[in-house]
Amino acid sequence: MTDWRFMLHQLRRNPLSMAGIVIIGIFVIIAIFAPLIAPPPEGHSDPYIIPRDGYSPIPQPPSREHYFGTTEGQYDIFYGVVWGTRSAFKIGLAVIGIVLAIGIVLGSLAGYFGGIIDEVIMRVTDIFLAFPSLILAMAIVAALGPGLRSVLIAITVVSWPSYARLVRGDILAIREEDYVEAARGVGASSFRIIARHILPNSIYPALIMASLDIGAVVLSAAALSFLGLGTPVGYADWGQMIQFARNWIVGPPGSPLLYWYTVTIPGLFILFFVLGWNLLGDAFRDILDPRLVRR
Repeated sequence: MTDWRFMLHQLRRNPLSMAGIVIIGIFVIIAIFAPLIAPPPEGHSDPYIIPRDGYSPIPQPPSREHYFGTTEGQYDIFYGVVWGTRSAFKIGLAVIGIVLAIGIVLGSLAGYFGGIIDEVIMRVTDIFLAFPSLILAMAIVAALGPGLRSVLIAITVVSWPSYARLVRGDILAIREEDYVEAARGVGASSFRIIARHILPNSIYPALIMASLDIGAVVLSAAALSFLGLGTPVGYADWGQMIQFARNWIVGPPGSPLLYWYTVTIPGLFILFFVLGWNLLGDAFRDILDPRLVRR
């Protein structure tokens, strides 16, 4: 069975994987066409800054002017969640790309060479893993100052050790295989052995983990923004949209769901974005896991 036929076969076996692809595809369309779906106002220098319709602290319900209503401070929810989709992809893909690269490099060095290199790298990862990830991320953002760049750095710092340990473990299991010994025997360099013979057979678990972690990265970024440690005030970010709704989660007596839209709509965007990546991660596992029998 050819590779592409195997991929289709594996996807058909799990309809939920197809659902994940569809969900992420919808978010990709929203991100690409954000300028058309929610055009920035004329003279708006930064499209990621949510336009305001006044300064009243009381949210306004959905209307023809504001399809999803407004939050406190009159930030437009529709504009915020649409452009927040771009922010989610920017944060998720950037962080995962960086931590995957760091994890592959350090995990390869530790797993292949062993000895003092392995000890140093693994003890450093143990230090980072000893701290609760969200607490450490909060401390880093607090030290660097709130902002998107600080969020990217903080989540990257707390995420790379898991990838380094995962890659190292897989390389330890592969480096003594016969084909690796044969490559050493013909005089192949360590770099060539790692790049051509070891990584292609050990990187799949890390790729699967990366696809699953994109949603977790966005959740962590949303948590930091909700705590006031993330993006600047008014920036299109789902976590900040929920922060604007924190005082309106429960409405006045007699109308407990009066301001439901302020928290429900951004929350649904986060929910489906994370769900889509989790389902897509299952699809990648079905396709990339070398332990699956190709039938």
